[in-house]
Amino acid sequence: MAKYSNKELVLFYNVENLFSPDPKPIHKLDPTVSGFRNWDERKYQNKLHKIANVFRLIEEKEGVLPMIIGLAEINNQENLKDLVELEPFNNNFGIVHYDSLDERGVDTALLYDKRKISVLDSEAISFVFEKHHENSDDLDTTRDVLHCRLNYYNQRIINVFVAHLPSKREKDINKPKRAFILDSIREKIVKISQESRESIIVCGDFNENPIEENVVKILYDDEKNKIFRNEFLELYHQKIYSTFHYKEGLLFDQIILSENFFEPETTIKFQQAVVFNSDKISNWDKKFQGRPFRTYSGTRYLGGYSDHYPVFVVLKTEINK
Repeated sequence: MAKYSNKELVLFYNVENLFSPDPKPIHKLDPTVSGFRNWDERKYQNKLHKIANVFRLIEEKEGVLPMIIGLAEINNQENLKDLVELEPFNNNFGIVHYDSLDERGVDTALLYDKRKISVLDSEAISFVFEKHHENSDDLDTTRDVLHCRLNYYNQRIINVFVAHLPSKREKDINKPKRAFILDSIREKIVKISQESRESIIVCGDFNENPIEENVVKILYDDEKNKIFRNEFLELYHQKIYSTFHYKEGLLFDQIILSENFFEPETTIKFQQAVVFNSDKISNWDKKFQGRPFRTYSGTRYLGGYSDHYPVFVVLKTEINK
């Protein structure tokens, strides 16, 4: 049986509020599903084609489309169906998506190349928190963490976790929530790594940089042995960022890999971590040079791609055919 070497990509992209067009409001000031004014079919189609174009540019540069794509800020499965019909996906990609309880109505999702990957199992891991306001019985909901167990060419099982952790805001009151969610994920990935040789990928918008405590902690098991690597830490030290908050560069979007991607004789081996910050998807205004060309700035429609750059890892694989 011959062995074949392939180049593969695993990518994560926070696409910034991919919503279906809003129904026409009865009254001018009625709230919209998307939260924006005048989010219509034209803007929706422009957004879809912009996202698809990002993947066309990646394929042009890397010579291959990602085999696994984690996504954040997806409103519903219809958005994903519309997206995978477009070039360069051409309906060759499958979809894993669950509706979450998130208060903004945005979810995580996974696309996979059906020619290479099959889905063995999937689950949405939900988190609900109590609000600590006086006289409040409301619950604080957030995005699910999506866990998919995938089979690559029937030769390697890969567990993929796609996360979009609670945002930094109001003196970072959400930090304990991010810590709780990451601890929960860490329990699961430590268990998988102890019980099997299956590979593990944790990707997402962590709303924390690679040097921050919550993200560093997930790399270690209970005995403080390092069992995962975050190659985006080096990019952060090089001041390569995936998003910005005012003047501050941030590398919230990361892909963390289990140690078996780095073993000398592994069939799927890590090669490189990349922030895809192409000029073609960046803001052309000199004032915001080197930043993603976003769809909205506050309530002002700009018509861009997203307020985040996609990130990916390059892998070298050897498969039997």
